[in-house]
Amino acid sequence: MEQYSDQVLIEMFHKSESRNYAFNLIVQKYQQKIYWHVRRMVIDHDDTNDLVQNIFVKAWKGLDKFREDAAIFSWLYRIATNEVLNFLNHKRRKLFIPMHNVEKELSEKMEDDRFFNGDEIQKKLQKAILTLPEKQRIVFNMKYFDEVTYEQMSEILGTSVGALKASYHLAVKKIEKFVTSG
Repeated sequence: MEQYSDQVLIEMFHKSESRNYAFNLIVQKYQQKIYWHVRRMVIDHDDTNDLVQNIFVKAWKGLDKFREDAAIFSWLYRIATNEVLNFLNHKRRKLFIPMHNVEKELSEKMEDDRFFNGDEIQKKLQKAILTLPEKQRIVFNMKYFDEVTYEQMSEILGTSVGALKASYHLAVKKIEKFVTSG
């Protein structure tokens, strides 16, 4: 498959004869990254698939209004992050449980998840990540797993680079403490 730049994909999307093709290319280009960004936050494979589908539906509906000064990647990550936070907040409200109990439930789901094939070290890392506050977890996942730059994160999350660096540093310290505490 030929790799198109975001600008070319947007131009193709704006033409009615290539709109569907362009959107399919956007989905192919970013679906896996978005899937794993969401999956690391919600853990459950089925919930992740549902959320990814919602994210791309929102992208389809909003692509006409897309500001071309941003990267599609950043825009999709912003949609994905908002969807994840809404999902977790809805889950918390629906179950009337505090956030740390949602994290505990997600940790237990990970243990039972047939799609998670990590070894014990990976499971311990994921459990450590689940102990982080939501925003630190998002920052850690984006930096550590997705290798998103602080500048891209700043655009996606609407937070200063300095605050993101501090969040990441705190997250790393908390994870180190969790992993080494046995």
